[in-house]
Amino acid sequence: MSPQYRRIAAAAATTVLILLPGLAFAVEARFDLSSPASSPFPSDRFTVDDHDQKTGLRVSLPKPDCAVRVSDCADIDVINTLDGFNLQPRLSIPFSGPIDVSTVSHRTVFLVRLGQGHGHHGDPVGINQIVWDPATNTLHAESDEFLDQHTRYLLVVTDGVRDTDGRRVKGEAFEDFLGDGKHKHHHGGGLGDYRGDLREALDKVEIHGHRTVAASVFTTLSATAVLEKIRREIKHSQPKPATVLGTFPLINLNPRSIQWRREVRKFPNPKDPTDPLFVFSTFPVAALGIIPGVGSVAFGSFESPDWELMPEGFIPPIGTRTEVPAVQRTNTLYFNLVIPAGMTPPGGWPVAIFGHGFTDSKQGAPSAVASTFASHGIATIAINVVGHGGGDAGTLIITPNVGTPLTIPDGGRGIDQDGNGTVDSTEGVNALPPRGIIGNRDGLRQTVADLMQLVRVIETGGIPGLSRQRIFYAGQSFGGIYGVKLLALEDSIRAGVPNVPGGPIIEIARLSPSFRVLVGIALASRVPALLNALPFAPPAWGFNENVPLRTDPPTVTINTVPGAMAIQEVLDNTEWVSQSGNPVAYAPHLRKRPLHETDPPPVIIQFAKGDQTVPNPTASAIFRAGDLTDRSSYFRNDLVRLAFPTAPANPHTFLTNIGVPAGAGLAIAAQQQIAAFFASDGTLVIDPDGPGPFFEVPIDGPLPEALNF
Repeated sequence: MSPQYRRIAAAAATTVLILLPGLAFAVEARFDLSSPASSPFPSDRFTVDDHDQKTGLRVSLPKPDCAVRVSDCADIDVINTLDGFNLQPRLSIPFSGPIDVSTVSHRTVFLVRLGQGHGHHGDPVGINQIVWDPATNTLHAESDEFLDQHTRYLLVVTDGVRDTDGRRVKGEAFEDFLGDGKHKHHHGGGLGDYRGDLREALDKVEIHGHRTVAASVFTTLSATAVLEKIRREIKHSQPKPATVLGTFPLINLNPRSIQWRREVRKFPNPKDPTDPLFVFSTFPVAALGIIPGVGSVAFGSFESPDWELMPEGFIPPIGTRTEVPAVQRTNTLYFNLVIPAGMTPPGGWPVAIFGHGFTDSKQGAPSAVASTFASHGIATIAINVVGHGGGDAGTLIITPNVGTPLTIPDGGRGIDQDGNGTVDSTEGVNALPPRGIIGNRDGLRQTVADLMQLVRVIETGGIPGLSRQRIFYAGQSFGGIYGVKLLALEDSIRAGVPNVPGGPIIEIARLSPSFRVLVGIALASRVPALLNALPFAPPAWGFNENVPLRTDPPTVTINTVPGAMAIQEVLDNTEWVSQSGNPVAYAPHLRKRPLHETDPPPVIIQFAKGDQTVPNPTASAIFRAGDLTDRSSYFRNDLVRLAFPTAPANPHTFLTNIGVPAGAGLAIAAQQQIAAFFASDGTLVIDPDGPGPFFEVPIDGPLPEALNF
């Protein structure tokens, strides 16, 4: 070939590349299945067969260098016990170069429900909370809807996504894998089966106008399986009757008649001998007289099976299809019971179980609602949540106006879990390291089991004077959170009202000014630590996760925050592990898709605009997942503050603010809504302030996705 001819050929080749820019260095959707970070994730490629699971598989993520990433390895040990992926997963799609993020939408990146096993597919599910990470050329997004449990999904990425030069992204590695092509690193192991799953899924799904350049098939975990098994065990049991320790007419008690001696230390503080082992406070007898109707207060106990390993704080994992949880021990749980005045009606008093909030106890919020319930002829009963109420050596000292004083156990369920001598207000509800990623998931599940046991004791006649049929549930904050789960499982309850619930817990914690510090402490405690926005002080508490709020339509956040991606991964993994304790995972089963052999009761869900403890986006997640917007009762604290400037800025405790002058009337009004709902067996829903502006029943307008504070 002559030099002149070579120059002409080179010029021609250059001209072709200029005229056909798509032939030069087109960005490709990466598809290297050797790592979760180098292909679309989640993916059943990173699972193993396990026929003891409802899904037929178990997660099997590879581990990093465990000498360096100690905490990540501990988390993966827990994740690898699960039978599937997150129910609202963080989707990750790596590319070989930059993309035009404006071309990312629900039309170009989406999910398709394939069904359980190899069932029929459903409508596409879009994406939201989208983040583009330029440092790794990876697109992250959350599914726009909460996904069905133990169900297969197809994640689809199309060539509707363009690169920054406007060219369609390519999918050569993906196409090569589907065609069993030349790249040998795609072959061997279980990849042949996974290739077949992808082909089958893509054959079932019609994608109009675009080519698929990358995809994954993944299976969601079974969230409700363990508690369903526990429910069956409880329902088939015949529990012992409760023991009533004492009953006291309200008229024979004064505001200081009941003293609570709460255990806060297990042994003396060697550094400060004056540090007390117990602290004293007064049981709120006065609250029982806010509205006339309370006749007496009783205290008692019952036995409840405990499925948690303690002090580790977790329920051992089981095969979700074939295995049954093992009872670790039997606990004696203590209850407070407020009984209405008057003659016991035929069949006994209707009774509302009231679930208290985080850091509270049965000595707190239940007493704030009991007089309103009693005025409607409804008794109120409460127990302590796992890890709450102080240590087990605490007591209630009851000194009536007339009669002999009585000292009884206070039912504290806190433990000195970390061995430092103190019993903190929630100590024992969370799992210990190395399973710290479990958080309070299993403490919440055990609490639900305890409440199902309490229902069983009542419905078998184990508490004299209470109706076996007319059992209700209301709970505030934490009590609303575990209440959603209880109501999805326990159909012996006639009606329920979760108040200010939200989920998942990790989202509540990171968004709440009250709890964000706990996330900061957890990130600081990891090895290596993940704090990226020092100092460790409010409002950021040392970290910037750079996670956008949900928007409609979705927008894309360009990540420029070093360290944010590692934090996002930890947050997603924590949410993933927590799903069996997440109220959002149970919300679909309140009405839309009841669990097997369950007829869930009618509900009202009360929440408040601008809640700073359980932020609005986490409450909206429950409504969206369960299609429950029409069951909402929305407290407009913004309008309350305009009318009453001294009203609390944080409306989280609006239901129990009976001691707040600017909030007491509205608290009683919200309680009246619950009581009327229960008295009607869940058929009557009143607006607490009638034509007034402070409650919307149901919410007037879209669900709040902003923080509103």
